Amino acid sequence: MRKIRVGLMGFGEIPRHIYRLCLKSELIEIVAISDIGRPEILHYLLEVEAKSNVDVKLEGNFLISKNGKARIVTGRVPGDIPWDVFNVDFVVEATGKYKRKGDLKAHLKAGAKHVILPYLPENEIDRIVIMGVNEHTIKHTDKLISAGSSTTNATGILLKVLNEAFGVDYAMLTTVHSYTSDQPLRDRVGVDYRRSRSAAENIIPNETPSPEWLQKIMPEFEGRVEGSALNVPVPNGSVLDLTAVLRKENVSVEDVNKVMEKAAKDLAHVLEVVEDPIVSTDVIGNTHSVVFDEKATMKSPGRMIKVLAWYHTSLNMAARVIDVIEAYGKFMEKGGIQ
Repeated sequence: MRKIRVGLMGFGEIPRHIYRLCLKSELIEIVAISDIGRPEILHYLLEVEAKSNVDVKLEGNFLISKNGKARIVTGRVPGDIPWDVFNVDFVVEATGKYKRKGDLKAHLKAGAKHVILPYLPENEIDRIVIMGVNEHTIKHTDKLISAGSSTTNATGILLKVLNEAFGVDYAMLTTVHSYTSDQPLRDRVGVDYRRSRSAAENIIPNETPSPEWLQKIMPEFEGRVEGSALNVPVPNGSVLDLTAVLRKENVSVEDVNKVMEKAAKDLAHVLEVVEDPIVSTDVIGNTHSVVFDEKATMKSPGRMIKVLAWYHTSLNMAARVIDVIEAYGKFMEKGGIQ
């Protein structure tokens, strides 16, 4: 199998994680990076964010590594970059600005064969792939693809495991989320009242689109999942608080934890179980979609349970984007990338 050629549209936090993770990949090569920033600053951020030395040199407008040579080009909107010039198989649209089908199609018209979002879309696209949940549904015809969101990945995996073991009647999620780059550090006028407040000073109630999309990804949960978000003043490390009403009677805390331990063996790439009394900074640098906190599992006298799952939002989404690209690459290997 030849290496999958990937272009990055935007070189913010998630795509920089993608680039660093791909340095050791035998399946993926980053060949083009589109951003409006100065190449020397993009290279600087790539290096200073890493906890270990990153062997990447900037030569003119190229990032050079053992994994290959990536050209830095200037592009602002989908369609600006002629991806066919770079023979790109997948474009990762990571600007955070373009999540609608019509916008994403511009990458295809510019020569990309497939487009991957590291976020949830704003309207229907070909497929949302949650690794560990529905990767078996991918098709050759998928062109516009999303790897979901960190909250969607974590919730989907937990619901799948719990539903297969005990049955789930209803679930309510709260994602306690590190602040994001679209939030202001100081109070200023934003898209709504609460989103106008300082991310560094406040716990801010927010909406999450995860329940809506989960019901489409997992139709068995239609009408049975709701949720909300809290953006909190920490830069990294988030936690999902999931409450579920089970169908099975007399399920104990130990039963839930044992089921998660078993699932972690089958889904080792995306699910980890920990016994330690961890906090948010302990999952920084962890690529799992779910770091399941056994000490936090609770059970009501009835059929209600409550579990916590931790995750490093930007890093685990970078890892899931790579997983999705590799899954499509392997799926299409016999017929070649199309």
